[in-house]
Amino acid sequence: MDQPEIVPDSEQRSLAAALPSRVREFVLLARFDRPIGAWLLFWPGAWAIALAGGAFGAWWQLLLLFAIGAIVMRGAGCVYNDIVDRKLDARVARTRERPLASGRVSVRAAWIFVVGLSLIGLAVLLSLNGFAQIVGIASLAPVAAYPFMKRITWWPQAWLGIVFSWAAPVGWAAVAGRFEVATLLLYAGSIAWVIGYDTIYAVQDLEDDALAGVRSSARALGRHVKAGVAASYAAAVLLWAGALWAARPEPLALAALAPVAIHLGWQAASLRRDDGADALAKFRSNRGAGMLMFLACLTIGTAARL
Repeated sequence: MDQPEIVPDSEQRSLAAALPSRVREFVLLARFDRPIGAWLLFWPGAWAIALAGGAFGAWWQLLLLFAIGAIVMRGAGCVYNDIVDRKLDARVARTRERPLASGRVSVRAAWIFVVGLSLIGLAVLLSLNGFAQIVGIASLAPVAAYPFMKRITWWPQAWLGIVFSWAAPVGWAAVAGRFEVATLLLYAGSIAWVIGYDTIYAVQDLEDDALAGVRSSARALGRHVKAGVAASYAAAVLLWAGALWAARPEPLALAALAPVAIHLGWQAASLRRDDGADALAKFRSNRGAGMLMFLACLTIGTAARL
């Protein structure tokens, strides 16, 4: 049997291609060849840890736990999403070669893989304090519902924002053992950020999604995609400004956001709706945006506790 083509947006074509075929299928299934998703899941938790003052003491251990959790839970989420969406994926050019959609991995094997990854995630969660554990467990319901959102709403990106930003309240709870105003503002800003970057990601599939009947914010916005992304990013920056101000109410808090605000503004202004490669590049650039936001949170969170 011919080896399947590596999916178009794989970031590690040569590495994935070098793996044994059976191992490669599970790597692709969990998107381990595309680490951008794990980065995007990790950053909101890292922001919360930094802004809540978690940069003191054994902060690197907490960040490491959240990094491991982001990798395995993003992988588990991708596998679960593919189980639910395997028939839809088979109708979209970019996703029809995924292991489940193509039939190269069985549904039973995929469920076993989900359980294994989730157990690792559970071990990470149990290493946190009790409040953080409760907050983390509360994410299970929205995570389970996410794959169905594209069937019932034109804005599944908003639901993804709720899910992919959940590490922010978990991270804050892990450091502070409670929520503050800054926690909620940071979380809300992350949701707006996710809506923006996932709308950019959905630009790649506009034609195929229309043929398959898949709903997305990119389709809902139509020719106003750039304006919609700009509005989402503007909301994110404003909410983040409120979070940083709540942590340290002085102009330095707002100045710290300038680099990430400029970066997000560039994404929105230069996005080309008819260019899937450009959309993918802009989407991936949010790894850098997350780092810029982390540096802002680290600066303000550290200053607020000196």
